[in-house]
Amino acid sequence: MFSRTVCFIAFLLASSLTVQAEEWGSISGRILFDGEIPELKPLVEKGSTTAKDAAICGKLGVPDESLLIDPKTRGVANVAIYLMEAPERIHPDLNPDELPDVIIRAQGCRIVPHISLIRAGQTLRYRIEDKAGHNIHYYPFANNAEGFILAPNDLREQKFVLKLPETRPIKMGCDIHTYMVGWLLVLDHPYGTFTDQQGWFRMEKLPVGQHEFRIWHERYGWIDKAWKVDVVLGETRFPARHVTMPEDVRRRTPPASESKKQGQHYVD
Repeated sequence: MFSRTVCFIAFLLASSLTVQAEEWGSISGRILFDGEIPELKPLVEKGSTTAKDAAICGKLGVPDESLLIDPKTRGVANVAIYLMEAPERIHPDLNPDELPDVIIRAQGCRIVPHISLIRAGQTLRYRIEDKAGHNIHYYPFANNAEGFILAPNDLREQKFVLKLPETRPIKMGCDIHTYMVGWLLVLDHPYGTFTDQQGWFRMEKLPVGQHEFRIWHERYGWIDKAWKVDVVLGETRFPARHVTMPEDVRRRTPPASESKKQGQHYVD
């Protein structure tokens, strides 16, 4: 009787593991740039003595991170790929009872990292590591816009929570150093990621079935607003997606005279 019970339990465990394995899959792919790679001037030249808080911001200079393309692979970094809506099922490994805080730093008059993923309701801690003050604002669509001032080397940090998901990444900026820009992708699920320096992305433990993703970049806007994907067991690697950027998209900001159609590269 005992051996039958053990065998039955082993059968149930094996069946459970098989079902779990069949329910989840991963996707990967790449975003590559076509055309001449633009040379972006730094936002603050290294060694600048005229920039505000030059001793801090000009020490190493501030690069323009709004369009990062690897010259060898032509991969585009910091492209956001994410599910439009939370799926019915979320893998338990990606849905813990408590989420760790997300830390963003003001470092060398830059927002580091340049783009971050955060879950709605997760605590965001903003830390200043500069000997210069910063006045940080974020500009959401669904949540309330807020701002806060951080004194130089303020070790207290600033904590805040965005309670609602956003349809696209939202901007963070500094009113004192207006070139300081970062982005937050706020979702009510864990299925979001960004391309690395060579343009690669990978998303794991997705529920099997058809899903609709969005692909967004801060310069280009929507690369794909409704990318339909059939997630299957195991991993599916998609062919590289090639993007080109017209001259108006390559410029950091469009002139005020540009049309609404041209401006949609920047805002939805």
